[in-house]
Amino acid sequence: MLDIFSLIKNKTEITSSDYSIEDIDLSSVPNHIAIIMDGNGRWAKKRGLPRIAGHYEGMKVVRKIVKAANEIGVKVLTLYAFSTENWKRPKEEVDYLMRLPEEFLGTFLPELVTENVQVRVMGNQEQLPSHTVKALNKAIYDTQYNDGLILNFALNYGSRYEMIEAIKQIVKDSKNGNLEVEDINEELFSSYLMTSDIGEPDLLIRTSGEIRLSNFMLWQLAYAEFWFTDVYWPDFNKNEFLKSIVEYQCRTRRFGGV
Repeated sequence: MLDIFSLIKNKTEITSSDYSIEDIDLSSVPNHIAIIMDGNGRWAKKRGLPRIAGHYEGMKVVRKIVKAANEIGVKVLTLYAFSTENWKRPKEEVDYLMRLPEEFLGTFLPELVTENVQVRVMGNQEQLPSHTVKALNKAIYDTQYNDGLILNFALNYGSRYEMIEAIKQIVKDSKNGNLEVEDINEELFSSYLMTSDIGEPDLLIRTSGEIRLSNFMLWQLAYAEFWFTDVYWPDFNKNEFLKSIVEYQCRTRRFGGV
């Protein structure tokens, strides 16, 4: 098996920290932050490493950002871990990505339990390997009574799939007489989505310099603040995370008003 650690050793960039908790107004921290963790492959390629080395390093960044989000009082952190389109990637890479939840949760689950983090997953789990589902279910079970930060993994998730499934269920409920067409509004539609009990994101972060949503929470992000950075996900750190919060707090959210 490829020794990712030995390949990465001494090749990770170290960045200085310019932001601290003191720079954050803890009374106006975004309740729900969603992150598109992008740039793992390019990070690895830049260093002459296989793409999976970038995913390995990115896994360690997840731990750091979860701790930082928990520290400042974020209620929900949704991480875009694997999209419905990512199955198009090389089989070796997909297989490795399907092993990452086991590796991450196998290593850090005790820490998540101790830090009162509750693990959740949204997406189509029917297509996931049984070993991946088993690791996720264990994490969900072991953290079910935690009432701190909700760590929500979007795994085999696609927003268009999510909305189509919601529409199907609404039509079914309407045919069964459980709701009237006149009852359908934005609030009702939202209640059929996978995020119905965690609320919509206040802040979207995307790393690596790409400026698009990539089929991620298209409905829920309607009024979120967007923050993009050129930093690849494996180089993303607490400093960058706090910077996004500071910039979020400098904005005025009017939701269509004045």
